[in-house]
Order: sequence, then C-alpha cells, then structure tokens
Amino acid sequence: MGGMSGPPPLVVRGSVSVPDAELMWRFSRSSGPGGQHVNTSDSQVELRFDLANSESLPTVWKQRALERLASRLVGGVLVVRASEHRSQWRNREAAMTRLAALLAEATAPPPKVRRPTKIPRGINERRLREKKRRGDTKRGRDPRGWS
Repeated sequence: MGGMSGPPPLVVRGSVSVPDAELMWRFSRSSGPGGQHVNTSDSQVELRFDLANSESLPTVWKQRALERLASRLVGGVLVVRASEHRSQWRNREAAMTRLAALLAEATAPPPKVRRPTKIPRGINERRLREKKRRGDTKRGRDPRGWS
C-alpha cells in the first residue's frame, strides 16, 4: 500500500463523501459512575461537521440538509456524540456511522408525489352492484318479516 493517506472519507451516498478534513473530533471522558479506571478512559467522542460551510456536498443536497436538520444544527454545525462503547475507536466508528446516516437521510431527494389512480367506471359499478346484492341477502335473513 502507499504512504499514510489518513482515514477514509465519510461516504454519504453514491460518489459523494465528506473528506476527513471537514470533520472535527473532540474526545472527552464519558459521564457515569467510575472509579479505579472503570469507565474513566476518554471514550466519549464528539464529531462536528460544519454543514453550512462544507465544500464537499452538492449545493442542492446542502440546502436540503440545512432545511431538514435545522433543529439539530448549532450555528450551521452538526454535532454527533457517541459514548456507548468502552473503546474510543468504536465510538468514533459509531459517530461516523451516525453522521453518515443523518446526512444520507437529510440529502435524500424528496419523495415522488403520489397521484391517486383513476378507478375504471365498470369496476366501481360492479362493486356497488355486489354490495347491493350482499345487503339484500342479509336483509333476507331478518326473521321479523316472517309472521
């Protein structure tokens, strides 16, 4: 293999990916009970991605993501935290996966508009005729008219 090329870029969807340079990492101690080195390693990971100033996403995707993630952004920056694993490395992977999933979802094209299909008249009439017949059959079972 070649020299050190750094971590692989974060793939969003298809050929679009976010280069590692646009990702900002912060590591801190996970909260929770600790003592004698249990759970006290720096395993919480915070991954920040400056969505507003990113150069790696197509403009359309970027606008879409900024709209859809508006409630999650802090000054145009998307923050993902992961602290469920003991190892910082696993938490980094978890954070990457989460960020990729968020971006993939936020940049997905809007769903196609559903146009209701037109039901042919013949089918509709047949359904109504059938309903009428069922109703007559059931009315015929009513014992009240038998005296």
